[in-house]
Amino acid sequence: MRHGVPEPVDRGRYRDAVTPWERADWRAAALGWARRALAAHGLRETGPRWVRVRPWSVLVRMSVAADRSFWFKANPPAGAFEAGLTAAPARWVPGHVLQPLAVDAGRGWSLLPDGGTLFRDVLRRGPADPRAWEAPLRRYAEMQRALIPYTGEIRALGVPDAPTAALPVAFDRIVGANTALDPAGRAALRALRPRLVDWCTEPAGAGIADALDHADLHDGQLFAPRPGRFTFFDWGDATVSHPFCSLLVPALAARERYGAGVLPRLRDAYLEPWTRAGRTAAELRRAAGPACRLGAIGRARSWGRLFPGASVGVGDAESARGLRDLFSTPLF
Repeated sequence: MRHGVPEPVDRGRYRDAVTPWERADWRAAALGWARRALAAHGLRETGPRWVRVRPWSVLVRMSVAADRSFWFKANPPAGAFEAGLTAAPARWVPGHVLQPLAVDAGRGWSLLPDGGTLFRDVLRRGPADPRAWEAPLRRYAEMQRALIPYTGEIRALGVPDAPTAALPVAFDRIVGANTALDPAGRAALRALRPRLVDWCTEPAGAGIADALDHADLHDGQLFAPRPGRFTFFDWGDATVSHPFCSLLVPALAARERYGAGVLPRLRDAYLEPWTRAGRTAAELRRAAGPACRLGAIGRARSWGRLFPGASVGVGDAESARGLRDLFSTPLF
């Protein structure tokens, strides 16, 4: 609330979402922290705020000038690692990610600059270009490769670990605990488990080390402020797993917009930087297909990172859908 006027709150389709935003003491602490962080950089709020709450995050846009704003983000305890994960890559791979103004890793709070034009808006404004995803995916793969030496430090930040060989066990846990699955649905998924075990074999044998997987790289999760420049953000779904799992979400987005015919070129654009590790394109393609499927497990796991008190049904329903998608028609 500013000047006695409450901020409008965007709740999307989660009208009954339970988040800390509902508590006046929490709002005062969070926004006070953000204002102090702005002040430390000689900045001050000058305009209205915009608030978005979801079961997995609280997001507040804070205006500091007519054309400049910063974003406060709060994650639930299970996703609090995002604050530290936002700060660390800004040191390790500057230029690929946003440079935060401040982070409080313990509370899962971060304050970030606006990154400019979203890639989604670039796609909407320009002519339909089936090759549009190729450049950002090539850039993203370059970033993943550059982050491999820091994988141990990424794990130490609390980023969930999901090595390829352990994915069948993760699958078992998700299926067993999911309240949205009825007995028949649970039995159907368990019957498909041998196929999952087979899919883990090819990526695990490709000789590519586990790396950071964004796990939700759709067109609203990267900025494209100018041609050829891409900045990746929003790491709340991230995991450490086979890096090729990252292909799942952008491949689905590109297929929906342009059709399945774009997928081979998109895959090859993503894989090109990985050939520099001495692997042939053919070897990498064999690993990419099953790894892309396996990305659904990381997606399903991420739905457990909700604020305490948020509806369990929301996460379990989405998680169950992700598990079913795992066994749908392959993308590659």
